[in-house]
Amino acid sequence: MDDDAIAVLRRDPVMARIIDERDPYVEPEWDDEFERLIVSIINQQLSTASAAAVKQRVFALFDGEVTPETVLAADEEALREAGLSRTKVEYVKNAAEAFLERDLTREGLADHTDEEVIEELTRIKGIGEWTARMYLLFVLERADVLPLGDLAVRRGIEQLYGDGDELTRAEMREIAEQWRPHRSAATKYIWADYEAGD
Repeated sequence: MDDDAIAVLRRDPVMARIIDERDPYVEPEWDDEFERLIVSIINQQLSTASAAAVKQRVFALFDGEVTPETVLAADEEALREAGLSRTKVEYVKNAAEAFLERDLTREGLADHTDEEVIEELTRIKGIGEWTARMYLLFVLERADVLPLGDLAVRRGIEQLYGDGDELTRAEMREIAEQWRPHRSAATKYIWADYEAGD
């Protein structure tokens, strides 16, 4: 975690306490942008444990070669048997087609603003704003992403700043203003604290 981000976040006493108590949430390294997008689609609306099991079965089908070409060539029934719903089979194939038609890699999106990236990705049927923000956060490693579409982030903010009471998204954005331009780092600490569950 970058020293500048830590210095900014420590101005918030609640965040300073979390920084002292937790390591920020870290995802496995994803060398391949397309693989990470497929993982985001699998993760949509599933618990962490269910998503991990489905991901393992789906990736086993491809024997480590998860590319737009292998996904488009994959048998739909085999993908369903691995745990993808009919809708998610359609979504992963849509993502594969988009990757072949447009450059959605780190390099291809380097000059795009966060909002332009979200617009590019949400043109793909099955990619919503949550998935696009996960891509900004973990693939493009943008510094100032606040994914309020993520339930764990919202619940985490409510527990830390609202004593568990419901907060509106506007209230959450207001709380997060003090973390700019390092809301991605704050998000990773909030996830870590929420997942620790104590």
